[in-house]
Amino acid sequence: MLRTLGFAARRYSTAAKQLDVCIVGSGPAGFYTADKLLKRFGEDIKVDILDRLPTPFGLVRTGVAPDHGDTKNVTNQFTRIAQDPRVNFFGNVTVGRDVSYQELKQLYSAVVLAYGAESDRRLNIPGEDSKGVFAAREFVWWYNGHPDQQHLPVDLSQVESVAICGIGNVALDCARILLRPVEELATTDIARHALQQLRSSKVRQVHLCARRGPVQAACTPKELKELVTMPSIAIHAKPSQLAVSESDQAEMKAVRLKRRIYELIANAAKDPKPGATRDLYFQLYRNPAAIIADADNQVQALRVEMTRLVADPERGTKAVGTGEFVEYPVQMVLKSIGYKSLPIDGVPFDSKQGIVPNSAGRVLTGGCPASLSQLNTINLCQSAGLQLHSNSPATNVEPVATRMQQPHYELEPGIKSAATAVSSSSAVA
Repeated sequence: MLRTLGFAARRYSTAAKQLDVCIVGSGPAGFYTADKLLKRFGEDIKVDILDRLPTPFGLVRTGVAPDHGDTKNVTNQFTRIAQDPRVNFFGNVTVGRDVSYQELKQLYSAVVLAYGAESDRRLNIPGEDSKGVFAAREFVWWYNGHPDQQHLPVDLSQVESVAICGIGNVALDCARILLRPVEELATTDIARHALQQLRSSKVRQVHLCARRGPVQAACTPKELKELVTMPSIAIHAKPSQLAVSESDQAEMKAVRLKRRIYELIANAAKDPKPGATRDLYFQLYRNPAAIIADADNQVQALRVEMTRLVADPERGTKAVGTGEFVEYPVQMVLKSIGYKSLPIDGVPFDSKQGIVPNSAGRVLTGGCPASLSQLNTINLCQSAGLQLHSNSPATNVEPVATRMQQPHYELEPGIKSAATAVSSSSAVA
């Protein structure tokens, strides 16, 4: 099986320090991991990078917006890494289909899972499966030419208003692509089919809907400033939704970036922009409650419940519904509320959280980490760059993964964490 795929059937080197590492996923997490390993171990390591797509670079290629070309320049660094004689890239290889996880464990000293999150969290509201409702990830993949979404049924010639659920950077990217003058996008590497759709687009309004207020917005100031200062886009935010509470004041005092985000929204809403041809509405303290469709199941409106913030011992504040509802007439809805990873056959997986369950990056099997006798002794220390120590040949290596929000599992008594993850989207086995 492995030979037909072009893999060298690896055997563990007789050299005491030789390591063979497999990285599943060729996005930033995968390449940065490879870079750290090469620098740490010199000629004593070989790295194979696998990806289910025929091309490398993951989200840099299919996640970064086409009008952010400078961000994509990091592929030059990744290309140099891939050209290193100690590195091999194998595209169009799906773990679980073309090669099993068990085979990888047998062939390599360590396996790094860096395949990202290719699924989406759901709103779990009525009408979510209506025509014209898409995950923001799908829409981003569509305009970036990802092969999985090149045929996404987007018809912007029938859309005048779009609602985006969420106010993170991905939501801002989607709003900017929908509202930016098409002649500006024509000079980018946007997918041809997306450019054709945008040329015929009737979109003139975008509503950014967020459960909480401007101070709690999950975006970054740089991306927000780029959007709200575009001369062709008029910014709207009701004064009542920009009111600042004492807790908001405390947050802005403690975190300067929060104040900057608030000021950007508030100031942009005061700028009339007489030459603007399109409108962006910040719909704050609005929680999606239902998507309303017509007889043909086509989106007609987004129904939201007004919210208010209350104290929460874990999060500081949380949004709760007020029982008041409002509807926004829209013909398309994009969901930008977070991602979930997908399972790989043979790898422990928490389907509820959408993660490989772990403790500090070390896999949890059946609620407990694999015993140290089953692991080669590998340490990945993020705080000290990357340190990998292999004191014994790998016989049965389990994966390690991290995500920002981890479920609680009990650790096996006497067992210490064998690894910490390189990043929030990678895992080491």
